[in-house]
Amino acid sequence: MATQLVALSFDAHDPVGLARFWGGVLGWKSEDEAQGAVALLPSDDTGFRLRFVPSQEDKRGPNQAHFDLTSQSLEQQQETVARALSLGGRHIDIGQLPEEEHVVLADPEGNEFCVIEPGNNFLADCGFIGALASDGSQAVGYFWSEALGWPLVWDQDEETAIRSPHGGPKITWGGPPVDPKLGKNRLHFDLAPADGGELQVEVDRLVTLGAKRIDIGQGEVDWIVMADPDGNEFCVVPAA
Repeated sequence: MATQLVALSFDAHDPVGLARFWGGVLGWKSEDEAQGAVALLPSDDTGFRLRFVPSQEDKRGPNQAHFDLTSQSLEQQQETVARALSLGGRHIDIGQLPEEEHVVLADPEGNEFCVIEPGNNFLADCGFIGALASDGSQAVGYFWSEALGWPLVWDQDEETAIRSPHGGPKITWGGPPVDPKLGKNRLHFDLAPADGGELQVEVDRLVTLGAKRIDIGQGEVDWIVMADPDGNEFCVVPAA
């Protein structure tokens, strides 16, 4: 049985402010959660919420994953960029080439994202969040396909992508070389057993797929912290 992806969580110095930024960019409404976290609820087929969780850790280098936002026209691309800048985003240089047509931005806490030009065939049938583009190996793409029960929609030259059968964004991994981790990732998945399944049963299944349990100082909590085959942290939370 597959696991359900319930949220993509961001470590945030200012969860309320970061939720306000992304809510403004995406047009999603916010909801307060426990322990100072804030969630954004999808208004489209994304299928998982965004969570912004209090953290005092500083960002170290580029994130392992970032959003690719789509555009149906050049005007829409320009409008998305302008809206993000007005909400506190900024242009950044990550080595993109002058001839590349996507726009690279960062949110108020430095989390990178791209506003993709119109006519991108790979994201043509996706919504506004076209992809969560990730640095990772082919093996980790295979792992997440099995873990979530999402089919591979791309598997070529060690680059992989998966997508929920219900639509929403693709999750992609760029293949080698994979950058070394620089501490705990600022973005991580929150999973839950599907259909009310048992937490420990799902954790055991994920271990057989190549994950492992880890300790990041979480203490006594009702969720399990794990790492995928590339060492990326994720949490398995009790079914709602």
